[in-house]
Amino acid sequence: MEPETSLRRGWTTGACATAAAKAAYTALLTGQFPDPVEITLPGGARVGFALAEWGLHGANATAGVVKDAGDDPDVTHGALLRATLTPGLPGSGVVFRAGPGVGTLTRPGLALPPGEPAINPVPRRMIIAAIDEVAVSLGGSRRDVMVEISIPGGEILAQRTLNARLGILGGLSVLGTTGIVIPYSCSAWIHSIHRGIDVARAAGLAHIAGSTGNNSERAIRALHSLPDMALIEMGDFVGGMLKYIKTHPVARITLAGGVAKMTKLAQGRLDLHSKRGEVDLPALASLAGQAGCGAEIVARILAANTAAQAYALAGGEDNALGDAVAALAWQVAAGVLAPAAVALEVVLFDREGACVGHAPFQPVHARNLRV
Repeated sequence: MEPETSLRRGWTTGACATAAAKAAYTALLTGQFPDPVEITLPGGARVGFALAEWGLHGANATAGVVKDAGDDPDVTHGALLRATLTPGLPGSGVVFRAGPGVGTLTRPGLALPPGEPAINPVPRRMIIAAIDEVAVSLGGSRRDVMVEISIPGGEILAQRTLNARLGILGGLSVLGTTGIVIPYSCSAWIHSIHRGIDVARAAGLAHIAGSTGNNSERAIRALHSLPDMALIEMGDFVGGMLKYIKTHPVARITLAGGVAKMTKLAQGRLDLHSKRGEVDLPALASLAGQAGCGAEIVARILAANTAAQAYALAGGEDNALGDAVAALAWQVAAGVLAPAAVALEVVLFDREGACVGHAPFQPVHARNLRV
């Protein structure tokens, strides 16, 4: 396998929308579309984008750029970011509108108020800066203009994202803080975790639950009768969730996951992806012995191939192993959260959704942490 440094980087939807908007604004003023069109990224780098489409339609100018996410498995790779610019009312400045395939915010707690198009603040600033650059280059100042961003097929692509849970309806979000997509950085997922917490807090929810997968999410929803808005798909990024909650606390936090991933958390890992390492089975066998499992069970766990097999072997021990793992996972997670004023619970589920380990709610105080 090639090292990660050899993977090709790509461009965010925000960068592509900025390039399309700059080309369209240039044509709106001059009748000509620059191709390629060059923009400035937030970090100061200048990059060029080829136009996939362009056209003047009466008073409007439209340009489109196809997103290249590099080697990242991005849901929007290959999507067309289309910008349609129309002269605005005098004094209106730059007004943003969601075209087909771009979502609209419907819940408070995000960076923009409900009713706004899901074009994030950094892409908006990039687009305005690009428009200003064109205006200055032509010897004038920015004119009032409406910027509509659309993504053909975005409504379908959005079904593969967390937008609906965040209250972003009708399509995708235009994202990006650097303009650059770093392969497998999973920054969009972590961004969604943070925004999910923001939405839950804005709604006044006192209890949210982060889950590592669909099975654990269904199980924890049933256990606590939680609404969708309280459910955070943290996946492997438990560290990203906990660190954000530390500075954006909610009264009660549940961490719910499958046995393998929650065992990794108990063993001190905050990134639960398999590429970060597998479960330490000898340590798990030792913990099983400390939890009261018999010597024969401990020996069989030591020879197990997977964490799931280890838990199956310990299944007749009244969840002793699962409870011990949950308690250790609680300690690791609480160590990240402290000194936030939150109460933390950890629950382990098997593949059928049965609870196989539980550390009940406790406040994250120093006296509850092992030193």
